Amino acid sequence: MTRKGELFAGLTVAVVTPFRDGEIDEPALRKLVDYHVEQGTDCISPVGTTGESPTLSHDEHERVINIVCEQAAGRIKTMPGTGSNSTREAIRLTKFAKAAGATGSLSVAPYYNKPTQQGFYEHFKAIAEAVDLPIVVYNIPGRTAKNIEPETIVKLGELKNIVAVKESTGSMDQSSHILAGSELTILSGDDSLTLPLMALGGSGVVSVVGNIIPRDVKAMVTAFQQGDVATAQKWHHKMFPLCRDMLGLSTNPIPLKGAMMLLGRGNGEMRLPMTPLDENQLKSLAKTLASYGLATQR
Repeated sequence: MTRKGELFAGLTVAVVTPFRDGEIDEPALRKLVDYHVEQGTDCISPVGTTGESPTLSHDEHERVINIVCEQAAGRIKTMPGTGSNSTREAIRLTKFAKAAGATGSLSVAPYYNKPTQQGFYEHFKAIAEAVDLPIVVYNIPGRTAKNIEPETIVKLGELKNIVAVKESTGSMDQSSHILAGSELTILSGDDSLTLPLMALGGSGVVSVVGNIIPRDVKAMVTAFQQGDVATAQKWHHKMFPLCRDMLGLSTNPIPLKGAMMLLGRGNGEMRLPMTPLDENQLKSLAKTLASYGLATQR
């Protein structure tokens, strides 16, 4: 079966938002875009969970989208986060992303509101009808407080420009239900579950660990796509400790920004309420990075 969102198959990296002295570090953000172009990343997704979007003002959110799309300049696909717990705001941001030249949008389930399943459906339907842009639904109940049930997602898949789901429920059964009942593309939202999900029929990942090892994540995805399961398994097992630390040491993107600082690829700065890893956590992370073969600066 040809799935609707194969445009986003492969490796999408959920990129961080670099800060310096409390403000968006535009040169560092542009450098990140160039880095992923050079590394062969298929798509980048700014201003999502990893991009600390809840700490950005609306103007800053738009600014990051503009910078990333401008710097991408057609060299790499872009899937900015444009979701909100306000349907009107989600429509406004998605329209902005389209005007900025984004390839598609990543639209998170309305958080905090805890809508009914009908509410979820009407929310995404309103966005899809208002903006002619490929939309990837982002289902992450651990952050939003409520699951978009698979029956609802299957129904959403009947809408023309809802093309894929970023699956962050951790449920293989939910993914199987969606794949069996729709033509939607499924992208893993959990690095450690990418290979298992691809075995079910998933098409790739929106990756956190891809911020630091994009070539390796892409190598795993490509190996599986080419039928080389043994190589894909080797990559999965090699990357697993890093994937574990990116989520296990603290809340995303705290460990990731710590890792990027240790690797000399950022200053580690975050905005409250996000706070850095403590010294013991940094030592543990540095050990994992070194075991992987990555040279740290401490």
